[in-house]
Amino acid sequence: MTTLLIADHDNAHLSEQTAKALTAALSLGEDVHILVAGLHADNVAEEARRLDGVDKIIVADDVRFAKSLAEPLADFIVSLSESYGALVSAATVNGKNVMPRVAALLDVMQISEIVEVVGPDTYKRPIYAGNAIQTVRSGDRKKVITVRTSAYPPASQGNSAAVERISAAVELFDRSRHVSDELSVNDRPELTSAKIIISGGRALGSSENFEQVVFPLADKLGAAVGASRAAVDAGYAPNDLQVGQTGKVVAPDLYIACGISGAIQHLAGMKDSKVIVAINNDPEAPIFQVADYGLVADLFEALPELQKAI
Repeated sequence: MTTLLIADHDNAHLSEQTAKALTAALSLGEDVHILVAGLHADNVAEEARRLDGVDKIIVADDVRFAKSLAEPLADFIVSLSESYGALVSAATVNGKNVMPRVAALLDVMQISEIVEVVGPDTYKRPIYAGNAIQTVRSGDRKKVITVRTSAYPPASQGNSAAVERISAAVELFDRSRHVSDELSVNDRPELTSAKIIISGGRALGSSENFEQVVFPLADKLGAAVGASRAAVDAGYAPNDLQVGQTGKVVAPDLYIACGISGAIQHLAGMKDSKVIVAINNDPEAPIFQVADYGLVADLFEALPELQKAI
């Protein structure tokens, strides 16, 4: 079975999430092709062709794909689908936007956020906020799959796959358009790819405390900053920092949870972290049950002391 992996990119660089999704795609069948649909995305194609295990890179250069709008991109993926047994994407913002439409157009069920490939038609995926793992067997003629990339390492590099350029000659959905981008500027690492993450909870009390206590330590460690939903809802941190079931799923080498109680929704987004450190003044906080290291202390005292010690 040949698999088509949809590249996640910004027309300049290939997202690391694609390299992780490739690891899952390689266990689905013998051949994997990567689709790079964008505008002037030659550098993306070059980065993709270096990934080990890829047989071919398909490049579609078209202004309609410049902003990764779900409607035209999904139509194009469906037009290519006849040659593939599985259509795969990382469960990123773009993947979650495009792949459900692909599944609907093909009249098949999407299999979301798999964490393990058991067989060509059988997969494991988390349910109930990660408290249970569901084994799913699909009888659909084509598999539409998104991958929870925190469960997979990125594919190695050293390949030199062939590149095929094709045109989007088929009629594509044209009743949606890109209006504008509103981008948040962040000099710190991206949450989903950071090796170290420091997250703050409602106990921080204000956005000013985030700025004064969490950010300086993060800058010293070269870490990304995250937040619990409670902190985001309270206005202490912006939405794009939210970690959890309704935020971003992360799996860094080190996750430091500061003033986070450990609600099940938050744990669903970070429990795959390799090392979890919890700082909380409540010794009964649920976060300590999953933490590798726990410190019962006032975070307003502990974090400045930790910063001084580094």
